[in-house]
Amino acid sequence: MKRVRVAAAVILQAGQVFLAKRKMSAHQGGLWEFPGGKVELGETPELALQRELLEEVGIEMQSAEHFISIPFEYPDKSLLLDVFIVTDYKNAPWGKEGQLTKWAKIDELRRLDFPAANHVIIDKLCAEYPL
Repeated sequence: MKRVRVAAAVILQAGQVFLAKRKMSAHQGGLWEFPGGKVELGETPELALQRELLEEVGIEMQSAEHFISIPFEYPDKSLLLDVFIVTDYKNAPWGKEGQLTKWAKIDELRRLDFPAANHVIIDKLCAEYPL
């Protein structure tokens, strides 16, 4: 199975994280996610994240710090998830593609439904950014 590389952003502001809900037609549809998307051929994860954040949530990423890389195997898909902390950006994030979005406190993340690959991100966030 070919591994898909995905770049995702933990957009932090005042102890909260910006989340988007996956379209029902998408893999793991209907679950919350950290915005981002596939890394295209010739792109670095950082460039892919910059492009995806502008397309999906309307922000211009100014800088990002690598947070964690997670290889993850779903029964139907193999991923390498590169996750970045984004605190410096222009514009307010919103659901540019019509997706539901919200800000959630870090300690609320474990009560929301996320794809299984995201649980490692949430565990690390709760450990490193305790409220």
